Formats: sequence, C-alpha cells, structure tokens
Amino acid sequence: MNVSPLARTPAASACRRAVPVFVVACALLTAPAASAAGKDAAPPTRAEVTEKKTDLKELRGQIDSLRKKMTAAEGQRASAADQVKDIEREISATQRELHNLSGQKDRLQATLKDLGRQEQALSGRLDELHAQLENLVYRQYLQGQPDALRLLLDGEDPSQMARDLYYLGAIGRARKHLLSETETLLERKRTLAEDIRERAGELSSVEARQQEQHARLVAQREQRKEVLARISSQISEQRKEIGNLQRDEKQLAQLVARLDRIIAARPAPRKESPAKPAAPEKRAPAGRESAPEVANERTPEALPAGSFAALKGNLRLPVRGTLTNRYGSARQEGSTWKGLFIRAPQGSDIKAIAGGRVVFADWMRGFGNLLIVDHGGSYLSIYGYNDAVLKQVGDSVRGGDSIATAGNSGGNPESGLYFELRHQGQPIDPLQWVNLK
Repeated sequence: MNVSPLARTPAASACRRAVPVFVVACALLTAPAASAAGKDAAPPTRAEVTEKKTDLKELRGQIDSLRKKMTAAEGQRASAADQVKDIEREISATQRELHNLSGQKDRLQATLKDLGRQEQALSGRLDELHAQLENLVYRQYLQGQPDALRLLLDGEDPSQMARDLYYLGAIGRARKHLLSETETLLERKRTLAEDIRERAGELSSVEARQQEQHARLVAQREQRKEVLARISSQISEQRKEIGNLQRDEKQLAQLVARLDRIIAARPAPRKESPAKPAAPEKRAPAGRESAPEVANERTPEALPAGSFAALKGNLRLPVRGTLTNRYGSARQEGSTWKGLFIRAPQGSDIKAIAGGRVVFADWMRGFGNLLIVDHGGSYLSIYGYNDAVLKQVGDSVRGGDSIATAGNSGGNPESGLYFELRHQGQPIDPLQWVNLK
C-alpha cells in the first residue's frame, strides 16, 4: 500500500494515536440524549378529584344511614346469631386490613426491585464512564500532555497543527462531558440509595403491622369459636323456623329496594341500555328433588366494558367450589332458594362477576358479612356468608377482582358463598347468566 510522505511525519503518528480517542470523544459529544416518548394519560383535574371524593362521601353517608336504620329494626327481635355479629364484623375488618397490607407489601417489594435494577444500571454506567476517563488520561499521558503553545513552537505544518489542536479540544470537551455525567449519575445514585432506605423502612413497618393484625385475627377467630360452641344449638333451632327465614329474606328485599332508590337518585357511572321490566324467572316446583351437585372450577375474568345485560350467558360463578343449592329449589327451612349456594373452603377467593361499584358491605342477619355490587342497568350481584369483605362502599371493581373470602358468617352451618342476582329488585336465576363449562 502506498503511504504519502505527510503520513510518515512524527506529528502524523501522534495524530493517528489520538484518533481512537477523538472518535470516542465525538461519539460522546454528538450522541442524542434518550428521552421518554410515551405520553401518559392526562391526570384528572383537581375539580374532578374533589367531585369524586364528595360523591363517595355522600354515598357512604347514605349507606351508613341506611345501615343504622336496619340495625335499629333488627334490635327489636334478637337472634342467637347476633351474638357473633360484632366478632364477625371485626374478623372481616381485620382481614380487609391484612389484604390491603398485603397489597402495599407487594407494591413496595416491586418498587424496591425496580430501584435495585436502576441502581445496578447506574453502577454499570459509572463503571463505563470511569473506564473512558482512564483511557483519556492514559492517552494524554502517552502524548506528553501537548498544548497549543508547544505545537506552535515545534514548527509543524500549519494544517497538521490545526488538526492536532482540534483533536486536543475534542478530548478536553469529552473529558468535561464525562466528568459532568459522572457527577450527575453519582447524585442520582445517592438519591436512589435514599429511596431504597425509605422503601425498606416502609416495608418493615408494613410487615410489623401484618404480624400484629394476624395475631389479632387469631384471637378474634378463637373468640368466635368459643361463642359458636356455646350457642350453636340455639342457632340451629332458629334456622329451622320458617318465620325467621322469611323475615331475613324480606329484610334483604327491603335493603335491595332502598339501594335501588339510592342508586337511581345518583348519576350513573356509565351508560347502560334502558332497563327492561324484569321477566319472571321459571322456578322449580316447591319440594322437588335437588339437582345434582356440580363442581365449578372457573372464576370470573376481566370482561369488556358495556351493558351488564349483554354479558348474559358469559359470566362465571364468583368462587371455585361445589354448587349444592340452586335458584328455585326448596329449602329445608322452608321457602325456596332465591339464589345459589356454592360450598367452598373457608378463605376461598371470591371474585366480582363483572365491573361495578360496591353499594353495601356490612354484616346482615341471615346473610352474615354481606357485599352487594351495582352493575348498572338496575342489576345487582349479592354475595353472602363471607368470612371477610375486602371492599368498602363506593369502591369500583372490575370483573375478576377479589372482593371477599368464603366463610360461614351469620350462623350458616357450611362454609361457602350465598350468591344472588337481582334485576330491578327481583331475584333472577344466576344459572341463566353464567357459563359453567
């Protein structure tokens, strides 16, 4: 290969040695800064947040007033199951607190994991910057720290001298850039370390509260066990009285009617197709033999938003378990089932069948810890006998969200879930709405 005479000069050799550094320097100085291109959804305005808080406060106030009226009416006729009412409410509240703490713990652990990844990435980038700075310092050492005055006194070719000066300037700017980025990253790393310490402290606090609440739950369960052992025979006798069952069913119907009036008086959270009059459901003849038990292995999942009525035939039962009693079949205590009973182990996860808003979450005679979700279009889903309700009045839920845990509160002899669907206050057959396959 032919080499020009100029390329063989000592200055040119020095320039060739400096070229790799110059390339790195130019890359550092010209590389575009990365920026997040994603656009977050516009956050709600302060007025919207205030309006929602006011709406939620008003709704909870109305439901609380309704609950107090119901409690006053219940006080006129004592029931054996009432002796565990307060304990079952406390158990539900404690489990809801544990559920919330578990969610906080999961979020904190995810945050700590993400902060750890960021810290690791920063450490890697700092190592790269240190290596580049070392490379610049080493190459400047090999070149003897040349400066502009030395190049002028050497009497080199003016064009070569101009190139050398440009390379030296580029190296200086690159070094300044590296030092500036290093300082920025070190500050960011210090901030991350502080965030990690704070989140670790919050996590320790959450774990301590979990242990405290768990101990409290154990004590509450033991207390409930002792009370039930003392009054179990009395509860069993009262459950057999058809008058008690009818009163409990009537009270639930009155609660649903009052909830319907409260819901109708409030702005709808979403558009629904106009409600059609509830068609009477076909009921099984009273006293007929019970249908075979059916195992349910699938639970609700997230469904597309829209009219609840359009979901008919595509819903899932709220809990895994065995369907033992069906809508319209005769009850041993008298009357007929207005919903379904699904036998399930205590603590089994109960999920919302579709999106909606919680409009009732409290203990109710005959149904224990009860939760009701408004799905719009005058449709309500009702979940009873819960060991715990995990949501509160006003909470929005999506299909598949955990809303309660199965149990036998309210004096029910078996652990499981009592489930109803109602339209315009009237019970409808849930099995005509769900898909068991």
